[in-house]
Amino acid sequence: MHVGDTASRSRTVTARDIELFTELSGDRNPLHYDEDLAGRSRFGGIVVQGGVTTGLLNALVAEDLPGPGSVFLHVDWHFMAPVRPGDVITAHAKVLEVRLDKRVTTLETQITNQDGVLVVDGTAVVWRDPVVASNSF
Repeated sequence: MHVGDTASRSRTVTARDIELFTELSGDRNPLHYDEDLAGRSRFGGIVVQGGVTTGLLNALVAEDLPGPGSVFLHVDWHFMAPVRPGDVITAHAKVLEVRLDKRVTTLETQITNQDGVLVVDGTAVVWRDPVVASNSF
């Protein structure tokens, strides 16, 4: 892994994602369910929980860059625009710094929607377990 390396991963967000995240987290905010209320809010419609959106970064880090055995040590994410059911979101990561002595990588992290709108922007510091990394397929 080197400074400048990149990876990305995309998926379509669904109403079922909202339901599953609610089951997991207990987040029943009406902005995620009540079309009338959400339509009258500053968001103008149903929005997906932030955890659903940033979950794509979890998958990107765990599966692609740095890869298996990776865990977040610190994240600094700014939510720039709402994500709605039906949106196709793409998570992007770019290596900013690599500390081989500590197996720590700093990543620029972003998520964009199908229109290229930046919906999440920030950084993540990730540690990669050497045992898992050396045994990954």
